[in-house]
Amino acid sequence: MAILEIKSAEACQYDLVSLGEIMLRLDPGEGRVRTTREFKVWEGGGEYNVARGLRRCFGLRTGVVTAFADNEVGRLLEDFILQGGVDASLINWVPYDGIGRTVRNGLNFTERGYGIRGAVGVPDRGLTAASQMKVGDVDWEDLFGRKGVRWLHTGGIYAALSETTAGLIQEAVQVAKKYGTIVSYDLNYRPSLWKTIGGKEKAQEVNREIAKYVDVMIGNEEDFTACLGFEVEGVDENISAIEIDKFKAMIETAVSDFPNFKVTATTLRAVKTATVNDWGAICWANGQFYESRPFPDLEIMDRVGGGDSFASGLIYGFLAFGDPDKAVNYGAAHGALAMTTPGDTSMVSVKDVEKIVGGGGARVVR
Repeated sequence: MAILEIKSAEACQYDLVSLGEIMLRLDPGEGRVRTTREFKVWEGGGEYNVARGLRRCFGLRTGVVTAFADNEVGRLLEDFILQGGVDASLINWVPYDGIGRTVRNGLNFTERGYGIRGAVGVPDRGLTAASQMKVGDVDWEDLFGRKGVRWLHTGGIYAALSETTAGLIQEAVQVAKKYGTIVSYDLNYRPSLWKTIGGKEKAQEVNREIAKYVDVMIGNEEDFTACLGFEVEGVDENISAIEIDKFKAMIETAVSDFPNFKVTATTLRAVKTATVNDWGAICWANGQFYESRPFPDLEIMDRVGGGDSFASGLIYGFLAFGDPDKAVNYGAAHGALAMTTPGDTSMVSVKDVEKIVGGGGARVVR
C-alpha cells in the first residue's frame, strides 16, 4: 500500500495549489537595509515558494490562492508569479483605496547576512489583502471538487497573520480532505508573528486544530514544540547526532497524537556562520526514518527560501516516485541548491537536482 494515496494527474487540473501571502522582497544585495541606496526586487512567500519551485524546477502544474490590492505593486507581484509559471487565476484582487489605509500589499526588506552577521528580515505586512482573506472568499468546492487538486500546501506563517486567515486555512484543509487531496503544512513558527496575538498558547490552539487534517507535516524541533506543544529538551537549531535521537522520539510522540500524519519531515541545519552551514534533512514515513545525504560546510549565498525549496523537492519526490528516501534526498538537494542563488525562490533545474542526488559535485559543466 502506498504511503500517500495521491490522485492521478489525469483526474486533476493542478498537481499542487498553495495558500498563503506573497510579498515583494526588497534585497540590498551585499549591503544593509539601513544604509542601502538601491534594492533588487523579488517575490517571495513561504507557501508560494513551494508552488513556484514545483513549477519552475520540476515542471508540475501549480497555482496559488492569495490576494493583492489592485495597484501597480500588486500587478508587479502578479508579473513575477506569471514569470514563474504559476497559475495566477486563483488570486483575489481587492480594490485599492489610493493610500493603503484599508488594504495594501506586503513588503519584506531582507538582507542576506555574511559570516558572523546573520540574515535579517524586516516585514511590512499590516493590512495586506492576503491577511484579510476570510472564510467564504474562496470557492473550495469548485477548486477541489470540480477542477481537482492532487496536493494542497499551506503553513503556519499564513495562519499567524490574522484570525481570519487561520479560519480560511481550516476551511481549505477540510474541503481538500473531503475530495482526497493530500495536505502538507509547514509549521514555520515565527515568534514575531504570534507575540501580539497570544504567543505560543495561541499558536498551539490554531495549529493543533489545523493539524487534524494534515497528511504531511513539515517542521523543525522549535516548530513542533512551539506550534504543537511537543517538548524535546536539549535540542536547538544546531542539531547534533545525539539530538537527532531526541528529535526522532518527539516525532514518534507527535504521530501517535496525530495518527493522520502519514509523513513528517524537517531540514537539519547547523549554523556555523551566515554563509556556511551543515545541511541535511530527515523524513519519517510508514514507521521508519529516512535521512538525506549530508551536506557539511555548505556555502550559502542567500539562506531565505531554503526550507521552502526543501519542501517542494520533498513533495516532488512523493508525487513522482512515492518513495520517502528519494523524497527526502530530492528535498535536501533542492534546498541546498536554492541557497546558492539570491532571492526566495529556486533558480535551478531538475537536472541540477538529480546531479546532486546522484552524488555529483561542483565541477564545471561545459
